[in-house]
Amino acid sequence: MVDQSELAWRLLSRRHGAHLCYTPMLHAQVFVRDANYRKENLYNEVCEEDRPLITQFCANDPAVFLQASLLAQDYCDAIDLNLGCPQMIAKRGHYGVFLQDEWELLEKMVRLANEKLSVPITCKIRVFKEIEKTVRYAQMLEKAGCQLLTVHGRTKDQKGAVTGIASWEHIKAVRKAVNIPVFANGNIQHLCDVERCIQETGVQGVMSAEGNLHNPAVFEDRSPPVWEMAEEYLDLVKQYPPCSLSYVRAHLFKLWHHTLQIHQDLREELAKVKTLEALADVSKQLRLRCQEEIAKGKDAEEKGSLPFPHWICQPYVRPPPKEPVANGSIQCAEVKKTVCQKRALEDSDGSADTLSKNKQKKRSRNPNKNFCPTQKPKYIKCEQCGNPKGNKCVFNLCRGCCKKKAFKEVADCPSHGLRFKTKAEKRKAEEDDRKEDSETDKSYNSLQPIPNPSTEQQAQAQA
Repeated sequence: MVDQSELAWRLLSRRHGAHLCYTPMLHAQVFVRDANYRKENLYNEVCEEDRPLITQFCANDPAVFLQASLLAQDYCDAIDLNLGCPQMIAKRGHYGVFLQDEWELLEKMVRLANEKLSVPITCKIRVFKEIEKTVRYAQMLEKAGCQLLTVHGRTKDQKGAVTGIASWEHIKAVRKAVNIPVFANGNIQHLCDVERCIQETGVQGVMSAEGNLHNPAVFEDRSPPVWEMAEEYLDLVKQYPPCSLSYVRAHLFKLWHHTLQIHQDLREELAKVKTLEALADVSKQLRLRCQEEIAKGKDAEEKGSLPFPHWICQPYVRPPPKEPVANGSIQCAEVKKTVCQKRALEDSDGSADTLSKNKQKKRSRNPNKNFCPTQKPKYIKCEQCGNPKGNKCVFNLCRGCCKKKAFKEVADCPSHGLRFKTKAEKRKAEEDDRKEDSETDKSYNSLQPIPNPSTEQQAQAQA
């Protein structure tokens, strides 16, 4: 889990029933290039209690992936290639699930790692819509040298608000088609889900991500009070420093998720504080408020739509996306567009009530700031790239295109502060001056008379 399965959280999970843990997904190229990155994410987190451990990388280059794996293999029990991350950052970096159609590249990466590493190579994948294609995908990885396969039963597009239900049918088909161990991932919120998944799919192991983040005791078949898990985690953070404050904050937000929907003031406080002690203090305040509610007998009242009171560790189930209902295709498209938005569109006058927090901050710094799109100044576009052009550019281009053209033509553009012509003329003038100086020195030396020896020098020579 990216930025979520650091040492302290892994130890907490192991103490409550997890048999195997993974490091956060590490970027192979950064791992090779940056010694501090290696120390912070793996080398400094070596702990006897934290085994067996699999180090997970995202990568898209066989040589870089191998190099990163060689640097990590002495600190873990296996290397995992993440082929399941569906986030936008993975799309921009071209890794994770966005490599699932490049079978030739993946085969080369897995084969090379399998040949050179002293620890097993494993893979984590997402499924295709077609079961047959998913099976062929898994068989290709097995043939290349993958020795353990984790199958997340969701497709590349099943994420965020459209996460949906993971397909155990796909996982079952893969399990039957390959001869290596298979782990299942998806739909795991309670221990009964683990048992049912093993029974229905026949897999050798079951992985939990979000279920584990909301209840680290999920593999113990226990739903403890949130503060019990939060306090134990914070103790581990103090025991095994350093731990990034952003990781700790994110974990507390997950653990206290349901309670923070009620106590919004402490939610704001949890987001603002800057130290570990302050985070622990907010968690303590949440515990005290929950205990007050228990003392007042609000257990049944505070359940709402949840299976347990909000102060009990329990999974978070994303609400399904609303189905747009409208007459006519045009209206339907408009409704769909508004459903996908995180907040309502801002009014054209840009009033403070409808501005985002970021724009409200800008407005506080500059009260005259205008956010109305109709009143924004219109810029003339660059003739070559479409970016806004310089108002007084001699070529009518943006600065980037102007710089290229001015360099090529040895020209000046005062508007963009480019002086290629002026500098060239200056260099030429300096060279001409140097030549003139050297020629003057030569002519002067040729006109100098040879000095006659003095009488004293002649006498000394005769003696």
